Amino acid sequence: MSETIYTDQQLKVWVRGLLTVAWSDGNYEPEEQSTISEIIHQITSQVPDGQISLEPISSQELVEGLGHDPIIAEDFVRSAVLIAIADGIYTPSEFNLIHQFSEALGLKLEVLSSLEETLCKPHPDDPNGGLVGGHVEDHSLLHPVKEWLDEMKIKDARLARFLCKMIPAQCPFARDIKLFGHKVVHIPPMCKINPLYDQLVGLRFRSLSYLADECHEDISEYIK
Repeated sequence: MSETIYTDQQLKVWVRGLLTVAWSDGNYEPEEQSTISEIIHQITSQVPDGQISLEPISSQELVEGLGHDPIIAEDFVRSAVLIAIADGIYTPSEFNLIHQFSEALGLKLEVLSSLEETLCKPHPDDPNGGLVGGHVEDHSLLHPVKEWLDEMKIKDARLARFLCKMIPAQCPFARDIKLFGHKVVHIPPMCKINPLYDQLVGLRFRSLSYLADECHEDISEYIK
């Protein structure tokens, strides 16, 4: 049987908050909107008092919706960080929004400062805003971040289903971009460019385990 911990209102603003972070870099393709709408439709059957809005959420709405439980607030920020880095690129817009949400929720998370090392920043020679990849020369700087992210517990079946849908089931394959038959750039698999990929996979695994072991749900649709 499915288990719920969060209220319907908390779930709504949680999901809206994650979507606001995911789209804060301005990349909102029609295909992405269609996919997200399908995911939202699947979980809103478990939310009796209406649909979940796809509109960006403000800090005030987030605070009013989540309430003042610091554990819930911190778990939201953990999930927001993982959703932000799911594509292997952590942008300044995502970083700033997560800091804004964290402060509004009354959290002082020094661990977030370590993530600045992974930021992708606008290339100074590209007027169109091309990004250069962030990198971490000393990976020990991210150890506190990894431990903090791994502390997130899954306690609600509806949120677990959403995370299983949002987080890729496997590391995307590497691919080459070719022009007139010649390779011009090689894109490595996401697990090679994302230093927190293991934490992302870990959250998905905990969500799957929760649905299977605690809620006794069939998880076959999430592992295809």
